[in-house]
Amino acid sequence: MAVKIRLRRMGKKRSPFYRVVVADARAPRDGRFIEEIGTYDPNQNPSVFKFDEEKAKKWLANGAKPTETVGKLLKEAGITK
Repeated sequence: MAVKIRLRRMGKKRSPFYRVVVADARAPRDGRFIEEIGTYDPNQNPSVFKFDEEKAKKWLANGAKPTETVGKLLKEAGITK
């Protein structure tokens, strides 16, 4: 089973809010997920993102692959290099 760390869209129309989740790569974007590890709000200026560092590091160590956007957020948060 391939596991990805990706964004799950929440919020109203034209006002997105995202949760950072660990999910099976075959699951739909807003479908089933394994664990929630953070949030991302692009509507704030500057954008606000929060991660549970322990959970994120645990999943990365176990082989979960972050998507491109989540990878940038993790890098900016200082969790990955």
